[in-house]
Amino acid sequence: MSTIDEKSSQLPIIRFRKGSFSDGDDTVVRESTLTLFLNGRELVNLVCSPGEIKELAVGFLCSEGLLKKREDLRHIETYSEKGLARIEITETAPTGEKLLSHYLASGCGRGRTSFHFLKDTHGILPVGSNLRITPRELFSLSDELERRSLLFIKTGGAHSAALCTRNEVVVYYEDIGRHNAVDKIFGHCFLEGISFVDKLLVFSGRISSEILSKIIKMGVPMIISRSAPTELTVKLAKELGITVVGFAREGRLNIYTHPERVTGSV
Repeated sequence: MSTIDEKSSQLPIIRFRKGSFSDGDDTVVRESTLTLFLNGRELVNLVCSPGEIKELAVGFLCSEGLLKKREDLRHIETYSEKGLARIEITETAPTGEKLLSHYLASGCGRGRTSFHFLKDTHGILPVGSNLRITPRELFSLSDELERRSLLFIKTGGAHSAALCTRNEVVVYYEDIGRHNAVDKIFGHCFLEGISFVDKLLVFSGRISSEILSKIIKMGVPMIISRSAPTELTVKLAKELGITVVGFAREGRLNIYTHPERVTGSV
């Protein structure tokens, strides 16, 4: 995993404080690009934080529904200095014209996933899980996410996501893109064989339908954020068995769907 110093840079700036200007320095977040080739064809260019490109590439394919089983991943090569990942998957996964059709049908830009996904929600089974958690445990995990968000603390320009049990963080990533942070978790767990069904995702950003689509494909039964969900997120989460918790900070939280998983008192 890349260090904070590799994901940020010091730049000279002019500060204005208390009515006067002065020279100074500021720490800013770095951006890089990842070009992903799938079965020899260029698939997508992603803007991301430096590092963890294998996890991001694999997680992106999982989120797009192009990679579903570990045995479908035949080979992967990554070149960090070039921002390049080459992945070979079996012919059972979409390739050629079928892949192009999927890619175009999902719309343009980074937000294409949810629009493709929404058309197919009727074929997805609700997420089932016996996970139960108390408000105290939710607050503790939210606070731990904030403590770990060193890139955000240093730059103010990153999002963070953590896959957790009731009591601890299992996988954590930070990235300039909130989608990327979740995809890195997806990719890491896919490669390491980590189950999602008894865990929850703790997240720093707004819970959009795009983020929810990733959660559903993972099979994670709960997402908790310090920010807000959208109306469409709440509607889909209710239908598909996901517990959505927002504004989890400073001793308060809102439960939008499936409140049965949050039990007990603080």
